[in-house]
Amino acid sequence: MHTSRSLTLARLPSGVPIRTTVHAYGEGDIVDGDDGPELYAPDDAPVIYAQAAQHGREVNGTAVLRRLHDRLVGEAGDAGDGSGADPTAADLAGTLVTVPVADPLTFDRVSYTTPESLDSRQPNMNRCWPGDPEGSLHDRMAARLWAFASGADAVVDLHTGSPSMATHTVYMRGDEGCRGLAEAFGTDLLLAEAAGDDADTEWDERGFAGKFRVAATREGIPTITPELAHSREVVPAAVETGVAGMIGALRHEGLLDGEPEPWDGVVARNHLGRVTAADSGLFVPDPDLAVGDSVADGERVGEVFDPTTFETLQVARADRDGIAYSVAREATVTAGATLVGVAERIDGE
Repeated sequence: MHTSRSLTLARLPSGVPIRTTVHAYGEGDIVDGDDGPELYAPDDAPVIYAQAAQHGREVNGTAVLRRLHDRLVGEAGDAGDGSGADPTAADLAGTLVTVPVADPLTFDRVSYTTPESLDSRQPNMNRCWPGDPEGSLHDRMAARLWAFASGADAVVDLHTGSPSMATHTVYMRGDEGCRGLAEAFGTDLLLAEAAGDDADTEWDERGFAGKFRVAATREGIPTITPELAHSREVVPAAVETGVAGMIGALRHEGLLDGEPEPWDGVVARNHLGRVTAADSGLFVPDPDLAVGDSVADGERVGEVFDPTTFETLQVARADRDGIAYSVAREATVTAGATLVGVAERIDGE
Protein backbone atom coordinates (compact mmCIF):
# COMPACT_ATOMS: atom_id res chain seq x y z
CA MET A 1 0.00 0.00 0.00
CA HIS A 2 1.10 3.57 -0.66
CA THR A 3 -0.54 6.73 0.62
CA SER A 4 0.58 10.36 0.64
CA ARG A 5 -0.67 13.64 2.03
CA SER A 6 0.22 17.31 1.68
CA LEU A 7 1.73 18.45 4.97
CA THR A 8 1.78 22.07 6.16
CA LEU A 9 5.05 22.70 7.99
CA ALA A 10 4.60 26.39 8.87
CA ARG A 11 3.25 29.64 7.40
CA LEU A 12 4.93 32.67 5.84
CA PRO A 13 4.10 36.18 7.11
CA SER A 14 1.55 36.56 4.31
CA GLY A 15 -0.29 33.47 5.51
CA VAL A 16 0.93 31.35 2.59
CA PRO A 17 1.53 27.81 3.89
CA ILE A 18 4.92 26.13 3.58
CA ARG A 19 3.96 22.68 2.34
CA THR A 20 5.67 19.41 1.55
CA THR A 21 4.45 15.85 0.96
CA VAL A 22 4.77 12.85 3.27
CA HIS A 23 4.53 9.28 1.90
CA ALA A 24 3.91 5.94 3.58
CA TYR A 25 4.59 2.51 2.05
CA GLY A 26 3.73 -0.94 3.35
CA GLU A 27 1.56 -1.67 6.33
CA GLY A 28 1.14 1.89 7.57
CA ASP A 29 -1.04 4.70 6.30
CA ILE A 30 -1.03 8.49 6.30
CA VAL A 31 -4.41 9.50 7.72
CA ASP A 32 -6.14 12.80 8.43
CA GLY A 33 -5.88 13.64 12.12
CA ASP A 34 -7.16 16.53 14.20
CA ASP A 35 -3.96 18.52 13.60
CA GLY A 36 -3.37 17.43 10.02
CA PRO A 37 -1.83 14.33 8.46
CA GLU A 38 -0.45 11.71 10.83
CA LEU A 39 0.91 8.19 10.57
CA TYR A 40 -1.09 5.13 11.46
CA ALA A 41 1.09 2.01 11.67
CA PRO A 42 0.72 -1.37 13.40
CA ASP A 43 2.41 -1.40 16.81
CA ASP A 44 4.15 -4.72 16.19
CA ALA A 45 5.84 -3.80 12.89
CA PRO A 46 8.99 -1.69 12.32
CA VAL A 47 8.92 1.84 10.91
CA ILE A 48 11.72 3.53 8.97
CA TYR A 49 11.63 7.28 8.40
CA ALA A 50 13.69 8.76 5.55
CA GLN A 51 13.90 12.36 4.43
CA ALA A 52 15.90 14.39 1.92
CA ALA A 53 16.66 18.03 1.03
CA GLN A 54 17.01 19.52 4.48
CA HIS A 55 19.43 21.70 2.54
CA GLY A 56 17.76 22.75 -0.68
CA ARG A 57 20.73 22.38 -3.00
CA GLU A 58 21.21 18.73 -1.95
CA VAL A 59 18.87 17.14 -4.46
CA ASN A 60 20.24 13.64 -5.00
CA GLY A 61 18.43 12.37 -1.90
CA THR A 62 15.14 13.55 -3.38
CA ALA A 63 15.94 11.67 -6.59
CA VAL A 64 16.75 8.57 -4.51
CA LEU A 65 13.33 8.64 -2.84
CA ARG A 66 11.64 9.12 -6.22
CA ARG A 67 13.47 6.12 -7.69
CA LEU A 68 12.63 4.06 -4.62
CA HIS A 69 8.99 5.15 -4.95
CA ASP A 70 8.90 3.99 -8.56
CA ARG A 71 10.18 0.57 -7.50
CA LEU A 72 7.82 0.18 -4.56
CA VAL A 73 4.63 1.20 -6.34
CA GLY A 74 5.45 -0.35 -9.73
CA GLU A 75 4.92 -3.86 -11.01
CA ALA A 76 7.36 -6.44 -9.66
CA GLY A 77 10.02 -7.20 -12.23
CA ASP A 78 13.72 -7.70 -12.75
CA ALA A 79 15.73 -4.81 -11.36
CA GLY A 80 18.38 -5.33 -14.03
CA ASP A 81 21.21 -5.28 -11.51
CA GLY A 82 21.47 -8.98 -10.74
CA SER A 83 19.40 -8.67 -7.57
CA GLY A 84 16.29 -10.33 -9.00
CA ALA A 85 12.82 -8.84 -8.70
CA ASP A 86 12.28 -5.34 -7.36
CA PRO A 87 10.52 -5.24 -4.00
CA THR A 88 7.11 -3.58 -3.93
CA ALA A 89 5.22 -1.86 -1.11
CA ALA A 90 3.26 -5.09 -0.63
CA ASP A 91 6.52 -6.83 0.29
CA LEU A 92 7.24 -4.52 3.22
CA ALA A 93 6.80 -6.11 6.64
CA GLY A 94 6.39 -2.73 8.28
CA THR A 95 6.18 0.88 7.16
CA LEU A 96 8.52 3.19 5.28
CA VAL A 97 7.76 6.90 5.72
CA THR A 98 9.48 9.36 3.39
CA VAL A 99 9.62 13.14 3.02
CA PRO A 100 11.38 13.98 -0.27
CA VAL A 101 11.68 17.74 0.47
CA ALA A 102 12.17 18.43 4.16
CA ASP A 103 12.88 22.15 3.70
CA PRO A 104 10.90 23.83 0.90
CA LEU A 105 12.32 27.23 1.92
CA THR A 106 15.87 26.31 0.91
CA PHE A 107 14.78 23.99 -1.90
CA ASP A 108 13.12 26.82 -3.80
CA ARG A 109 16.24 28.95 -3.39
CA VAL A 110 18.71 26.15 -4.24
CA SER A 111 20.44 27.15 -1.03
CA TYR A 112 21.92 25.65 2.12
CA THR A 113 20.27 28.09 4.51
CA THR A 114 17.39 30.56 4.47
CA PRO A 115 17.85 34.34 4.19
CA GLU A 116 17.71 36.32 7.43
CA SER A 117 14.31 37.74 6.50
CA LEU A 118 12.75 34.27 6.78
CA ASP A 119 14.60 32.87 9.79
CA SER A 120 17.16 35.06 11.48
CA ARG A 121 17.32 32.85 14.57
CA GLN A 122 18.15 29.56 12.86
CA PRO A 123 18.74 29.76 9.10
CA ASN A 124 20.03 26.15 9.00
CA MET A 125 17.22 23.66 9.55
CA ASN A 126 19.73 20.98 10.57
CA ARG A 127 20.67 22.84 13.73
CA CYS A 128 17.28 23.08 15.45
CA TRP A 129 16.01 19.53 15.97
CA PRO A 130 13.72 18.30 17.50
CA GLY A 131 12.21 21.70 16.80
CA ASP A 132 9.72 23.88 18.61
CA PRO A 133 6.07 24.26 17.51
CA GLU A 134 6.12 27.83 18.87
CA GLY A 135 9.58 28.80 17.60
CA SER A 136 10.99 30.25 14.38
CA LEU A 137 10.00 28.94 10.94
CA HIS A 138 12.66 26.24 10.95
CA ASP A 139 11.86 25.31 14.54
CA ARG A 140 8.21 24.81 13.58
CA MET A 141 9.04 22.89 10.41
CA ALA A 142 11.35 20.54 12.29
CA ALA A 143 8.76 20.00 15.03
CA ARG A 144 6.12 19.07 12.45
CA LEU A 145 8.40 16.50 10.82
CA TRP A 146 9.58 15.28 14.22
CA ALA A 147 6.03 14.07 14.84
CA PHE A 148 6.67 11.45 12.13
CA ALA A 149 10.37 10.77 12.73
CA SER A 150 10.17 10.34 16.50
CA GLY A 151 7.92 7.30 16.16
CA ALA A 152 10.34 5.46 13.86
CA ASP A 153 12.60 2.52 14.70
CA ALA A 154 15.34 3.84 12.39
CA VAL A 155 16.00 7.07 10.51
CA VAL A 156 17.89 7.83 7.27
CA ASP A 157 18.62 11.53 6.69
CA LEU A 158 19.76 11.79 3.07
CA HIS A 159 22.24 14.58 2.29
CA THR A 160 24.46 15.47 -0.65
CA GLY A 161 28.08 16.53 -0.47
CA SER A 162 30.01 18.59 -2.97
CA PRO A 163 31.48 17.09 -6.17
CA SER A 164 34.85 17.15 -4.39
CA MET A 165 33.70 15.08 -1.39
CA ALA A 166 33.84 11.31 -1.10
CA THR A 167 30.49 9.57 -0.71
CA HIS A 168 30.19 8.46 2.91
CA THR A 169 27.77 7.78 5.75
CA VAL A 170 27.96 9.54 9.10
CA TYR A 171 26.83 7.81 12.28
CA MET A 172 27.12 8.39 16.02
CA ARG A 173 30.36 6.95 17.29
CA GLY A 174 29.92 4.24 19.92
CA ASP A 175 26.27 3.53 19.04
CA GLU A 176 26.00 -0.03 17.75
CA GLY A 177 22.51 0.49 16.33
CA CYS A 178 23.71 3.43 14.25
CA ARG A 179 26.83 1.55 13.18
CA GLY A 180 24.81 -1.45 12.01
CA LEU A 181 22.46 0.78 10.03
CA ALA A 182 25.42 2.60 8.46
CA GLU A 183 27.02 -0.67 7.39
CA ALA A 184 23.71 -1.80 5.91
CA PHE A 185 23.49 1.38 3.84
CA GLY A 186 26.77 0.26 2.37
CA THR A 187 29.00 3.22 1.44
CA ASP A 188 32.69 2.31 1.40
CA LEU A 189 33.54 5.08 3.87
CA LEU A 190 31.83 5.49 7.25
CA LEU A 191 32.53 8.56 9.37
CA ALA A 192 32.03 8.17 13.11
CA GLU A 193 31.01 11.44 14.76
CA ALA A 194 31.30 11.84 18.51
CA ALA A 195 28.82 13.70 20.68
CA GLY A 196 28.34 14.68 24.30
CA ASP A 197 31.37 14.45 26.54
CA ASP A 198 33.41 12.79 23.78
CA ALA A 199 32.92 15.62 21.29
CA ASP A 200 35.32 18.49 20.78
CA THR A 201 34.43 22.16 21.24
CA GLU A 202 33.40 22.40 17.57
CA TRP A 203 30.06 20.87 18.51
CA ASP A 204 29.23 23.78 20.80
CA GLU A 205 30.65 26.39 18.44
CA ARG A 206 28.70 25.14 15.41
CA GLY A 207 25.50 24.04 17.14
CA PHE A 208 25.89 20.42 16.05
CA ALA A 209 23.80 19.24 19.00
CA GLY A 210 20.74 20.40 17.02
CA LYS A 211 21.43 18.08 14.09
CA PHE A 212 18.54 15.81 13.15
CA ARG A 213 20.72 12.71 13.43
CA VAL A 214 21.95 13.68 16.88
CA ALA A 215 18.47 14.48 18.21
CA ALA A 216 17.05 11.18 16.94
CA THR A 217 19.98 9.11 18.23
CA ARG A 218 19.59 10.67 21.66
CA GLU A 219 16.00 9.44 21.64
CA GLY A 220 17.29 5.91 21.09
CA ILE A 221 16.51 5.82 17.35
CA PRO A 222 19.39 4.47 15.20
CA THR A 223 20.03 7.24 12.68
CA ILE A 224 22.49 7.81 9.85
CA THR A 225 23.35 10.63 7.47
CA PRO A 226 24.49 9.38 4.05
CA GLU A 227 26.33 12.08 2.10
CA LEU A 228 25.89 11.28 -1.59
CA ALA A 229 28.23 12.93 -4.06
CA HIS A 230 27.37 16.08 -6.04
CA SER A 231 25.07 18.87 -4.93
CA ARG A 232 22.84 20.92 -7.26
CA GLU A 233 22.64 18.17 -9.89
CA VAL A 234 21.03 14.75 -10.10
CA VAL A 235 23.84 12.27 -10.72
CA PRO A 236 22.74 8.73 -11.71
CA ALA A 237 25.62 7.01 -9.90
CA ALA A 238 24.81 8.87 -6.68
CA VAL A 239 21.12 7.99 -7.02
CA GLU A 240 21.95 4.32 -7.57
CA THR A 241 24.14 4.33 -4.45
CA GLY A 242 21.31 5.89 -2.46
CA VAL A 243 18.65 3.45 -3.68
CA ALA A 244 20.89 0.45 -2.95
CA GLY A 245 21.56 1.94 0.47
CA MET A 246 17.86 2.34 1.22
CA ILE A 247 17.19 -1.28 0.20
CA GLY A 248 20.00 -2.34 2.54
CA ALA A 249 18.49 -0.30 5.37
CA LEU A 250 15.05 -1.83 4.77
CA ARG A 251 16.55 -5.31 4.94
CA HIS A 252 18.56 -4.49 8.06
CA GLU A 253 15.43 -3.31 9.87
CA GLY A 254 13.39 -6.33 8.78
CA LEU A 255 11.03 -4.57 6.37
CA LEU A 256 12.36 -6.65 3.48
CA ASP A 257 13.50 -10.26 3.36
CA GLY A 258 17.16 -11.00 3.05
CA GLU A 259 20.34 -9.57 4.48
CA PRO A 260 22.17 -6.40 3.41
CA GLU A 261 25.28 -6.88 1.34
CA PRO A 262 28.31 -7.63 3.55
CA TRP A 263 30.19 -4.43 4.33
CA ASP A 264 33.96 -4.23 4.02
CA GLY A 265 34.98 -0.60 4.06
CA VAL A 266 36.84 1.98 6.12
CA VAL A 267 35.77 3.71 9.32
CA ALA A 268 37.23 7.11 10.16
CA ARG A 269 36.63 9.94 12.60
CA ASN A 270 34.64 12.91 11.31
CA HIS A 271 35.27 16.66 11.73
CA LEU A 272 38.82 16.40 13.01
CA GLY A 273 41.38 16.96 10.27
CA ARG A 274 40.84 20.20 8.41
CA VAL A 275 43.73 21.59 6.43
CA THR A 276 42.82 25.28 6.38
CA ALA A 277 44.03 28.26 4.40
CA ALA A 278 46.55 30.29 6.36
CA ASP A 279 45.87 33.27 4.09
CA SER A 280 43.53 34.30 1.29
CA GLY A 281 44.52 33.60 -2.30
CA LEU A 282 44.24 30.89 -4.95
CA PHE A 283 44.48 27.25 -3.92
CA VAL A 284 45.94 24.63 -6.23
CA PRO A 285 45.71 21.07 -4.90
CA ASP A 286 48.52 18.70 -5.77
CA PRO A 287 47.67 17.12 -9.14
CA ASP A 288 48.07 13.60 -7.79
CA LEU A 289 45.66 14.17 -4.88
CA ALA A 290 42.18 12.69 -5.34
CA VAL A 291 39.19 12.35 -3.05
CA GLY A 292 39.49 9.07 -1.15
CA ASP A 293 43.30 8.95 -1.23
CA SER A 294 45.27 8.05 1.87
CA VAL A 295 47.51 10.86 3.11
CA ALA A 296 50.26 10.93 5.72
CA ASP A 297 50.95 13.45 8.45
CA GLY A 298 53.02 16.26 6.90
CA GLU A 299 52.29 15.24 3.32
CA ARG A 300 51.95 18.13 0.88
CA VAL A 301 48.39 18.45 -0.42
CA GLY A 302 48.63 21.74 -2.34
CA GLU A 303 49.60 25.39 -2.16
CA VAL A 304 47.98 28.79 -1.77
CA PHE A 305 49.50 31.64 -3.78
CA ASP A 306 49.00 35.37 -4.14
CA PRO A 307 47.34 35.97 -7.54
CA THR A 308 48.90 39.43 -7.87
CA THR A 309 52.53 38.78 -6.92
CA PHE A 310 52.55 35.01 -7.65
CA GLU A 311 54.16 34.48 -4.26
CA THR A 312 53.52 31.17 -2.53
CA LEU A 313 51.68 32.02 0.67
CA GLN A 314 51.30 28.51 2.05
CA VAL A 315 52.39 24.99 1.31
CA ALA A 316 49.38 23.09 2.63
CA ARG A 317 50.16 19.85 4.45
CA ALA A 318 48.06 17.17 6.12
CA ASP A 319 48.19 17.38 9.91
CA ARG A 320 47.51 13.66 10.47
CA ASP A 321 47.42 10.29 8.76
CA GLY A 322 44.05 9.62 7.22
CA ILE A 323 41.80 9.76 4.18
CA ALA A 324 41.31 12.89 2.08
CA TYR A 325 37.52 12.84 2.02
CA SER A 326 37.16 16.36 0.61
CA VAL A 327 39.37 18.53 -1.58
CA ALA A 328 38.52 22.15 -2.40
CA ARG A 329 38.22 22.57 -6.16
CA GLU A 330 37.01 26.18 -6.17
CA ALA A 331 40.37 27.89 -6.36
CA THR A 332 39.59 31.24 -4.71
CA VAL A 333 39.85 30.77 -0.94
CA THR A 334 39.77 33.05 2.07
CA ALA A 335 41.82 32.69 5.23
CA GLY A 336 40.46 29.89 7.40
CA ALA A 337 38.67 28.07 4.59
CA THR A 338 38.96 24.28 4.50
CA LEU A 339 41.31 23.17 1.74
CA VAL A 340 41.35 19.43 2.42
CA GLY A 341 39.31 17.40 4.89
CA VAL A 342 41.25 14.50 6.39
CA ALA A 343 39.32 11.76 8.20
CA GLU A 344 41.42 9.81 10.68
CA ARG A 345 41.10 6.05 10.35
CA ILE A 346 39.69 4.15 13.31
CA ASP A 347 40.88 0.57 13.72
CA GLY A 348 38.91 -2.04 15.60
CA GLU A 349 35.58 -0.14 15.75
